Order: sequence, then structure tokens, then C-alpha cells
Amino acid sequence: LLAKLIKGAKLTIGTDEGTKEAVELLGAKHESTSHGEVTIDEQNLLFTTPCYMLDASIVDVANGAIAIVKEMIKFM
Repeated sequence: LLAKLIKGAKLTIGTDEGTKEAVELLGAKHESTSHGEVTIDEQNLLFTTPCYMLDASIVDVANGAIAIVKEMIKFM
């Protein structure tokens, strides 16, 4: 959705090549990331992490959520 709404946005959906291609076809820039990693698009003020876009446990998702909140706080 972000890829369609914000042309040129930098974001992540993890590492799935098919989804990455779809995101890029919609005009976004994709950054491959793993569990707990965050992609920051400072120009558009977007913070993304793959969470359930990867084969993830609840602990992996929690770590991603913690990481994204920490990055947002640093940015403030």
C-alpha cells in the first residue's frame, strides 16, 4: 500500500523476491532486511520492518517492533 501511495518511498518487506518486484513495480525502492532490521526513509518519514513478511516467530515480530520503536525515538 505504501509503495502505491508514496512514489519513490524506501521500504522493506523482508527478502521475498516476488513481493520485492511488486513493490518496485509500484514505484518504491526496496531494501532487503531480516528479523529486527529497520528501513528508514527520512525523506518521507517512513519506518518499516518485515515482521510477518518473513517466516517469523512471535519473538521475531516482537524484536522487529522493539527495533522500529527505538529507531523512531532516535529520529525524534
